[in-house]
Amino acid sequence: MMNRTLLFALFLFALSGCNESTPLTELDAAVRQEIRAHELGGDPAEGLDLPSIDEPLAVLGRRLFFSKSLGGDHDSACVSCHHPVLGGGDGLALSIGVGADDPELLGPGRTHPDGDLTVPRNAPTTFNLALYERALFWDSRVEQLEAGIRTPDSAFGDADPDAGESLSEAQARFPVTSEDEMRGFEFVADGENHEVREALEQRLSEDGRWAPEFESVFDSADITYARIAEAIAAYEDSQVFTDTPWAAYVRGDNSAIGEEAKRGALLFFRTVEEGGFDCASCHAGDFFTDEDVHAVAAPQIGRGKGDGVTGTNDHGRARETVDRNDRFSFRTPTLLNVEATGPYFHSGAYDSLEDVVRHHLDPNASLLRFDPSTIPLADGRSFDRNTQEMTDFLDVSGYPIDSYREPVDVGDTEVAELVTFLRTLTDPCVLDRACLSPWIADPETDDVDGELLIAVDSDGNPL
Repeated sequence: MMNRTLLFALFLFALSGCNESTPLTELDAAVRQEIRAHELGGDPAEGLDLPSIDEPLAVLGRRLFFSKSLGGDHDSACVSCHHPVLGGGDGLALSIGVGADDPELLGPGRTHPDGDLTVPRNAPTTFNLALYERALFWDSRVEQLEAGIRTPDSAFGDADPDAGESLSEAQARFPVTSEDEMRGFEFVADGENHEVREALEQRLSEDGRWAPEFESVFDSADITYARIAEAIAAYEDSQVFTDTPWAAYVRGDNSAIGEEAKRGALLFFRTVEEGGFDCASCHAGDFFTDEDVHAVAAPQIGRGKGDGVTGTNDHGRARETVDRNDRFSFRTPTLLNVEATGPYFHSGAYDSLEDVVRHHLDPNASLLRFDPSTIPLADGRSFDRNTQEMTDFLDVSGYPIDSYREPVDVGDTEVAELVTFLRTLTDPCVLDRACLSPWIADPETDDVDGELLIAVDSDGNPL
C-alpha cells in the first residue's frame, strides 16, 4: 500500500495539469481547486472571431477614433477620453471632453476653463470591449436583448433598429452626441441624435479626403454613420489584451504568479464564510465580471447626472429602468488590466487598488475617510449631501446591496495579498508603449484631413 506522502504527491500532480518543471505546492492545490470550482479556463476571448488591428476596417477605425473631425467643435476625438497609453481611458477621475484648454493634452494635467472636470462619469476602458456580451456603459444603457440591442435612441426594453451588429457598434454611436464628451454646445444645437450623426456624415463627405478611405474598405465612397460606427467598433474590438500572468497560471504554469498573489487569489475566490472576500460573486469568470449592476456605495463626486436634491447626484441604472430599487447601481467592470485602468468606480473616486479593496471590505468606513478635495479638479461641494442621500437610501431600501454591508475584518497583509493578485490580471502589453503602438495613430499614415489628435502629456511628451 502506498504511503500517505506518495499519495499526496500523486494527488497534487493530478491537480496540476501542468508541466513537471513547476512543482505543485499545497497552496497551488488550493488555488487550483478554486479554479475548477469557478470553471475557469484562462482565456475569455476563446472561440471569438475578433478583428486584428492590421485589418483595413480596424485601420480606418483607428483614423476615425483619433480624428477631431468627429468632434462637433473640432476640439475632441474619441481618443480624448480613451487613449491606449492611458489604459484605454484618460487617467482622470472624471473626463474633460469638449472645451479643454489644450485639446491635445490628455490625462493628468488636462484642464478646462471652468476649472472643473466636465463629464459626469469616469471614462471606462476600451480594452477588451469586445468581450462584453450583455451591456456597455456604467448604467448598461446599451444592452443586448433577445430581439436586438437597446440603446438610448430606443425606448427601454425595445431594440434599436439602427444599433448595428454588436454592442461595440451601438456604443460608438453615442459619444459624438454627448454635449460634454464630443458634440459641444453649438454644433447642431438642440438637434436630435440622428441629426448630429447626419451632420457628421455630411462633414466627412464634403471634405472629400475621407471618401477614398471608405471606398477602400467598403467598396463604396458613401459615408454613413453606420459605417463610421462599424469601423470604430472594429478598432475597439481589436484591443484584446488578455495574455495575463493569471491566465498563464490557470493554463498550468505554476511559476506564472508568486505566492503572495496565490494567497490573494484564495481571498478573491473564497466566500466570507470560507475566509475569503467573495470578490468573484460579482467579478465572475475568466472575464472577471458578471456584467450585472450592483450597488457598491461608491463616492459621488463631480457634476453628477442631474439627480437628487442637489441635482449633482447620479442614480445610476435607475435612470434607465425608472425603478427606484436600481438607484446607485452600476455595471460591474472587468478586472482584466485593472492595474492600468484606474481611476476606479463610476465616479473615478479612487486611483489606488488598495483604496478600492478597502472600500469594498468596509464601505461605511471608506466613505467616512474619503476626502473629495484629493481628486484634482473635482467639484466636491455636494459630496456630503449626495453621499448622505445614497447611504440613507441603501440603508432603508431593502434592495440587495452587494457591498454596502457589514465590514469584513482583515489586516494589511490580506489587503496587500489581494492587490498583488489583482495586478496579475494585467496583460504586460498595456503597460508598454511600444507594444501598444499599433493602436496609436501615426501622423504619417493616419492623418486623413489634418485633424488627427496627436496626444501629449502634461510635459509635452507624445503619448
